[in-house]
Amino acid sequence: MRLQVALLAAVCATPAAAIFSDEVNHIDFHHALLGAPSPDSTFFLKPSSASNASLLYTLSDRSILGAVNPRDGALVWRHNISQSASPVGGTGILRGLDGNNAVVGAAGDYISSWGAQDGKLIWDQHFDGGHVSDLELLEMEDASKESSDSRDTIALISGKSFGSVRRFDGDSGAVKWEYIDESGDVPFQVSSSPTEVFYISLQSGMLKSSKIKVTALDPVTGQQTRQLVLNSESDITGPESVLFVGANTASPLIVWADKTHKSLKINVIGTKHISSVAIDNNSDEEIRQITVHAPHKLNSLPHFLVHFKTGSGAWAEVYHVDLKSAAVTKAYQLPYLKGQSVIATSNIDANVYFTRVTDSEAVVVSSASHGILGRWNVDAASPDTAYAAVAEVVAKGKSVAARTVVLRESGDWQLIRNGQVEWTRPEGLIEAIAAVWAEAEEKEDLAHELEVEGHDSIHGAYIHRVKRHMRDLQHLPGWIKHLPQRIISSILADEVTNLDSFGVAKPVVVATRTGRVYALDTGRQGSVLWSVQASEKAWDVKDISARPGQVTINLNDGGYVLVNSSTGAALYQPPVEATKLHSIANFMVPDGASLLRLGAVGIQENGSPVTPFKDINGFLVTTSDNGRVLGWIESDNKTPVWEFVPPSGQKVVKATARPAHDPVASIGKVLGNRSVLYKYLSPNLVLVTAVNEKDNVAGFYLLDGVSGKVLHSVTQAGVDLAQPITSIMSENWFAYSFFGDAIGESSAKGYQLVISELYESSIPNDRGPLDAAGNYSSLHSSSTDSLPLPHVVSQSFMIAEPISHMTVTQTRQGITTRQLVCTLPSSNSIVGIPRPVLDPRRPVDRDPTSSEAEEGLFRYMPFLDFDGKWYLTHSRDVAGINDVLSRPTMLESTSLILAYGGDIFGTRATPSQAFDVLGKSFSKLQLVLTVVALTGGVIFLAPIARKKQVNLLWKAT
Repeated sequence: MRLQVALLAAVCATPAAAIFSDEVNHIDFHHALLGAPSPDSTFFLKPSSASNASLLYTLSDRSILGAVNPRDGALVWRHNISQSASPVGGTGILRGLDGNNAVVGAAGDYISSWGAQDGKLIWDQHFDGGHVSDLELLEMEDASKESSDSRDTIALISGKSFGSVRRFDGDSGAVKWEYIDESGDVPFQVSSSPTEVFYISLQSGMLKSSKIKVTALDPVTGQQTRQLVLNSESDITGPESVLFVGANTASPLIVWADKTHKSLKINVIGTKHISSVAIDNNSDEEIRQITVHAPHKLNSLPHFLVHFKTGSGAWAEVYHVDLKSAAVTKAYQLPYLKGQSVIATSNIDANVYFTRVTDSEAVVVSSASHGILGRWNVDAASPDTAYAAVAEVVAKGKSVAARTVVLRESGDWQLIRNGQVEWTRPEGLIEAIAAVWAEAEEKEDLAHELEVEGHDSIHGAYIHRVKRHMRDLQHLPGWIKHLPQRIISSILADEVTNLDSFGVAKPVVVATRTGRVYALDTGRQGSVLWSVQASEKAWDVKDISARPGQVTINLNDGGYVLVNSSTGAALYQPPVEATKLHSIANFMVPDGASLLRLGAVGIQENGSPVTPFKDINGFLVTTSDNGRVLGWIESDNKTPVWEFVPPSGQKVVKATARPAHDPVASIGKVLGNRSVLYKYLSPNLVLVTAVNEKDNVAGFYLLDGVSGKVLHSVTQAGVDLAQPITSIMSENWFAYSFFGDAIGESSAKGYQLVISELYESSIPNDRGPLDAAGNYSSLHSSSTDSLPLPHVVSQSFMIAEPISHMTVTQTRQGITTRQLVCTLPSSNSIVGIPRPVLDPRRPVDRDPTSSEAEEGLFRYMPFLDFDGKWYLTHSRDVAGINDVLSRPTMLESTSLILAYGGDIFGTRATPSQAFDVLGKSFSKLQLVLTVVALTGGVIFLAPIARKKQVNLLWKAT
């Protein structure tokens, strides 16, 4: 019977780690991020001529190209094109046309075409010695080409001493022709018309000024047909002086302003005529920014808008262009408004519409007249400044409907549909570099009160508790008010609502590289509770820690930022003495410690602490830049207690310790014959990773952190140091992963995962030399009670892909089986490997005995295939993960998981299934109805039973 139970448990071990499809978006959340959108490379586009449905396309500042569903803001597809490009400079560019089945993007020296609907790669090209400066799609189809939905691409490539214009075939990416400019001019942009391709460059003039040179090229052969030089020396000093260059015949314009911002200069591309239009600045403020908005569709009217921004407001002017005479006339003006405002351009057939969004309203006007076609109040007030917008307008009789995407300086963007905010994408989270679980302040207040009562006399504690309960009565009316709702929700609502009080809905505070801090509600699909710009510039966060009601962010200069975890209010504390810190160590110290801020000690690059930590009861292990490991105890911190130097040629790259919360439920492992292998348990263990770059060798050293003694060491040869080397420790085991030679006689190479368990002795029921010892010291030198060496059992597994990060699930008591949570960057996923699968005691080259099978052991297989049920991310594409956090809840079965870096992903892991939670299949309503029915039956049958008993008594007499 016991054997059958053990076999059943072993069979159920793998499914226990599964995440079911009905749990996706229920117990987990995923922010699939792109980054801050580029205004010039963000647009609505209809990817198919057979449908009027549009997608929202963008290329972010991180060169991630993607398509977003404008209905709900969900990511349709994305690709990081910077991974294929060489870092040769230049900004990312994205172009597309309505009805074209492809969008074309470029970053650095890489250009690629992607399917607009499915994001599949159509073609790509690399080129040497330059980067893409501009990119346009030819709207007119080549007459010699068969009918196709893919338009050819014109790319401008800038080199050190040349400019190159190339035409790429829309279907294959083949270069049809190339025009090379070796005049030394600065390549600027390209534009096209039905009959010509225009190459625009800046020619050096006198006194650091520039002239605009326009070179006309034949679109079929690429041969130069004519060349014009515009008289712009007095106004143009560099590329930043040119406000706008039209890309097609809808807006074939070059626009710039004079240095005093008194007039606009406008040239119709292909002509030498320059129109000068006076700027009517009635705001009595200096113009700080001028932006030109023009349509992009081929059949659009040649109308454009110029947006003028001052320090406190903005206004706009609409102009019409006569392409035949090259005359420019002002049509009308949008009034000056205080506050921030952004403008977007859209088309309906040939008609051009401008959408203006301010802090309070959204307005749509036609380019032909100043009459307002649509006006809506906007409930999108935000302290985060909006810097650009894109819009899509749909005609509804005499009125219009509009949906506008507003881009904000934090990187976040939101869609406003007829004045209502439909969704917000928190793109600023893509730069997340640190995160911590927030602690509720209310629980700390109760803990403090209980601590006071515990240190008081019995009479004083009783009086204190009565007073506390009297104060709590003020919350009674609110509790009674919400009691019916809680009862109904506990019966009808799903289990997520009912588990909030068990710590599964924990807020998390995330710090980004740009100096912004977010608070996310992990119990509500990761929704943003608040965000604040804590630093005006990018910062280097060395540590983030939480205490009830407050989060502390430690910086590399010794300063820190205190953030209220409820409101987001931030306070910067400058360093007492500026010091460049290598890392931060946190200690558990009482509140109010005078020397140490929340127990944080800065570590310098040489590995020594910045300040003494005499008030801290503990020790510290640090690494230094010169590849050493140092041990410190409570002293003056001038010299380390011990020092570990790896073998000659090796340099320490990482030191790993057990998690701060790592409870041990059992001190031994019970074997099938009821004997016990006692675990080697020590909170002071440190796993050190060292590498020899010359010989491609990696060493793993297990140290005692108090004495610096080497307890175990392993050396791996043939390691590819360019691949990630990761490690983790927990309880009495450690694991590490690398790419290198297979262990043993095999000459194969591959990704490996090695697991090692530590025991006090290799003999069951034996505790080794410390069996009879009452205590021991890591620093004692006598042979009788010195620190013994552990018995190590190891196994290695070949895996299919690299592991970039490891962590371990944490539960409250440590009873639940642990999972090894691994980040897989190749497949952009996170997998939770059950610990029984990695048991190093699995029998090799044989089936398990009945005793081993009762333990749950099964035959060892060298290749570890990641079961699809182990993937915590399900089928999601979770990209760019740098770190994974784990946290216990009040439910022993459940551990919270948060991954951050590129994307943000959170979930709940139940390695041994949710054994302490009622499942969804349990009907609480049916239980209540059953109890009510039984109660009603008892009430109805009780009089009948009493009457029957009385009648029986009368009959008996």
